[in-house]
Amino acid sequence: MRIAVFNQKGGVGKTTTALNLAAASVRDGRQPLLLDLDPQCHLSAIHGSPPQNSERSLFGFYQGIRTLDELAIAWEGLGRLVPSHQQLIKVDSMFGKGPGILNKLRLGLDTIDASIPGNAAETTLIDCCPYVGVLALNAIFACDVLLIPVSTDFLSLQAAEQMTRTLAILEPVLKRRVMRRYLLTRYDRRRKMSEDVQNLLRQRYEDEVCATIIAENVSVAESPSKKRDVFSHNAASSGARDYAALYEELRQLNFL
Repeated sequence: MRIAVFNQKGGVGKTTTALNLAAASVRDGRQPLLLDLDPQCHLSAIHGSPPQNSERSLFGFYQGIRTLDELAIAWEGLGRLVPSHQQLIKVDSMFGKGPGILNKLRLGLDTIDASIPGNAAETTLIDCCPYVGVLALNAIFACDVLLIPVSTDFLSLQAAEQMTRTLAILEPVLKRRVMRRYLLTRYDRRRKMSEDVQNLLRQRYEDEVCATIIAENVSVAESPSKKRDVFSHNAASSGARDYAALYEELRQLNFL
């Protein structure tokens, strides 16, 4: 399965969620593939060895120089990573928005899937940039499930509603309804706003909202600065429990 983690707003926990779902997947005996589809390169920076040469990143894939499999690098405890580079920001202007470029990631992942014995696709987690452009459209065209993190503030809720409108525009082109789940993140039980946003999100999207809530947690917040996932940073933390619960919820839905 391919899960794209995307919202049209920064700071909602996209990278943190992709990172920790990959870690939970490895702990369950799987070997996920992470794609850093954000020119800000946050996920690649957490890895600790982002490529200096843009050809060794996803930009090389869009240039047609490298395959995704050639670009994937090992990440202990997290599977494999196809890293990003700041040059990715040029993809929109260099390659246009035709069907060939919009389907490029999907076709690249299809090639990886076809190379796996028994054609059993590995779990792929795509960390998206926070705006709708060629890169985000590639992720939406390629994914089986769209995971939309929504931090518990009203601007993030508005961004989720904008995501819904964007998908409504894209789905006639895709000729399918994009399966999606909305995930509450940075939930602070001390703030009434958190409860208000949760209630509004559940009223609007009902069973498409994840049952799991990712609460505000020090270990979740500080683990990226240590270049770790929350499990290797503090497996006993409430943040680790939250992400373990999210992984199990998605696994039960056959999304992982």
